[in-house]
Amino acid sequence: MPVEHVLERTRQNTLKRRLTALSLAGFGVGVIIGTGIFTLVGVEAKEHAGPAVVVSFVIAGLVASLAALCYAELASSVPTAGSAYTYAFATLGELFAWIIGWDLLLEFALGAAVVSRSWSGYVANLLHLPAGWFGEEATVNVGAIFIIAVLTVVAVAGIRESSRLTNALVVIKVSVCVLIVVAGLFFVRGANLQPFVPPAQPAESSASVVDQPLIQAVAGLEQSVYGFGGVLTAAAVVFFAYTGFEALANLGEETRDPKRDLPRGLLGSLAVCTVLYVAVALILSAVVDYRKIDVGAPIAAAFQDVGAPWVGALVGLGAVTGLTSVMMVELVTLGRIGFAMSRDGLLPRRFSEVHPKWRTPHRMTIAIALVIMVLAGFVPIAELADMVSIGALSGFLIVALAVPVLRRRNPGLQRPFRMPLSPVLPLVTAAACLYLMVNLDVFTWLRFGVWLLLGLAIYFGYGRRHSVLAGRTEKGTGLKETP
Repeated sequence: MPVEHVLERTRQNTLKRRLTALSLAGFGVGVIIGTGIFTLVGVEAKEHAGPAVVVSFVIAGLVASLAALCYAELASSVPTAGSAYTYAFATLGELFAWIIGWDLLLEFALGAAVVSRSWSGYVANLLHLPAGWFGEEATVNVGAIFIIAVLTVVAVAGIRESSRLTNALVVIKVSVCVLIVVAGLFFVRGANLQPFVPPAQPAESSASVVDQPLIQAVAGLEQSVYGFGGVLTAAAVVFFAYTGFEALANLGEETRDPKRDLPRGLLGSLAVCTVLYVAVALILSAVVDYRKIDVGAPIAAAFQDVGAPWVGALVGLGAVTGLTSVMMVELVTLGRIGFAMSRDGLLPRRFSEVHPKWRTPHRMTIAIALVIMVLAGFVPIAELADMVSIGALSGFLIVALAVPVLRRRNPGLQRPFRMPLSPVLPLVTAAACLYLMVNLDVFTWLRFGVWLLLGLAIYFGYGRRHSVLAGRTEKGTGLKETP
């Protein structure tokens, strides 16, 4: 789909342009801060990196920043509600558009499942609910299923989140993060930071080869945890914590000055979140021995263990509130992504039908929510987070490649924000994303491969023949897929 067609569709936009750079940054912080800071930081410190999980967050933040620069150029040049899916359509062709759309469905669906399990763990910790029904020890995480079901009803019935409400939720989240850092300073123990990078050690004997990072398996290295390899593995997993900023690119048609405000909102929200993540990770590592971290609700449990349960209660309340907003946004986003793909004919058209009363893509929202509930009920946080990371990283890799491709194919396109040192820096971004991907375990790659194969089967079996692009080509419009 040529860029000119995308821009023409944007000029016909009927959405109200009310968002500014500040409101975009607030929305970004609201979407990004979630399970990564309230749960995943503890999981990865305990299982892979120890106190050096701080470095893992820095590495992941740097790669996310590079990806955000790519998004900023594309979003300011092609401000559309389609985001990365449309960018791929306009630069790399229908097949790559399908792949990135399929990856976005994976990223946000599994992201919602991760957040729901984290929400369940914090609710259980806050209200002292039975571990057999809530948290990571539950065989069936009823709490996670329950919250997804409730929020799906809200998403289908229709929800209008004003920027005022979004910013209020952001204030709660940021306040909780600041509370963690300030209160944690009174309970810091230097001994907990030693050794900062725990020495590499062989993985547990029960660990199989599929649990080994792909780069170790390919290189024939001994399977191990901790050390610098563990830091990189943790960086690949906690990259999940930075996912969500790309949702801002979907708001291009609702932004007052997208060519100026989108880059500022993207980079500003990412900068705020990176600082908060690193500070919280450092405090958690200094307050509690990484080997004793509670992976279900690590921050709240840490303050309870040091005799400050009131801090843990406030953290738990803030986490529950913040995580609820993240799930809501992810469910709404999933409905939009599926709706867009269905509207283009790549998914069955019935998913692009809206509810006659509530005017929401109810069928797509309900269908994806059922999948999320199954995943949230049975799959642990760590495994879900790995899949979210590989889905996001693969999408960012394609976006990074789209920057030099679009510059080559459309050199005259107005680019209010230009990524510096192109094509070198976009290629470095793509390489960095790929490097983090190969630090994820073999099992994650196998599951990702199955997901891609399933997606390709659907595309070649259905999407390619029913897409709008195929219909236009058959009618002799001259609009052909970019090879």
